[in-house]
Amino acid sequence: MTEPLDLARLQRRLAEFAAARNWQPYHIPKNLAAALSVEASELVEIFQWLTPEESARVMADPGTAHRVTDEVADVLAYLLQFCDVLGIDPLAALAAKIDRNEQRFPAPGAQGGPEERQRPED
Repeated sequence: MTEPLDLARLQRRLAEFAAARNWQPYHIPKNLAAALSVEASELVEIFQWLTPEESARVMADPGTAHRVTDEVADVLAYLLQFCDVLGIDPLAALAAKIDRNEQRFPAPGAQGGPEERQRPED
């Protein structure tokens, strides 16, 4: 039976993978942020010239679905390595950001009128 997946375990596997190849000197925040950007761009490239309808069906084609899945994995791998190097708990960071966004962008009918709401920036 395999161990269930969780972020901490995946981060350990990524760190072990890099250590086994002596890549730690290159896994500095600047390099990991750049690599994350490159991988995110490769994900964007898959969708670049698709219509909205085509992009919604991208996972229906096995070859394209495989490319999308691989790029998502690459983006997540670099993000997890970036967080590990800087000591950021990605789940705690996301939870805190959602909390802030709930305050900044109340749901319709909640406190604040439409004039007080802003469009999402990040």
